[in-house]
Amino acid sequence: MAATVLVADDERDITDVCRRYLEREGFEVLVADDGDQALRLWRSRRPDLLVLDLMMPGMSGWDVCTAVRDEEDVPIIMLTARGEESDRLLGCSA
Repeated sequence: MAATVLVADDERDITDVCRRYLEREGFEVLVADDGDQALRLWRSRRPDLLVLDLMMPGMSGWDVCTAVRDEEDVPIIMLTARGEESDRLLGCSA
């Protein structure tokens, strides 16, 4: 059975590229357009890995990460254009 990856980003171009590459490598890919949808998908499907955009409308990727971590220790990769040192440290604490 293929591992499942949830990709959450409000930019369709990014989710399309991620989906193509991950599916080519044999992963099942779930896509969410915002944080609320990402959290619902995570709770219903329990994917093996989450790839979250930090800045999404509604619930942010950081908020999704915090909610998921409260329930389970699943691997999470954060996508962001932010590069400040404080942002990097915040991401490492997740």
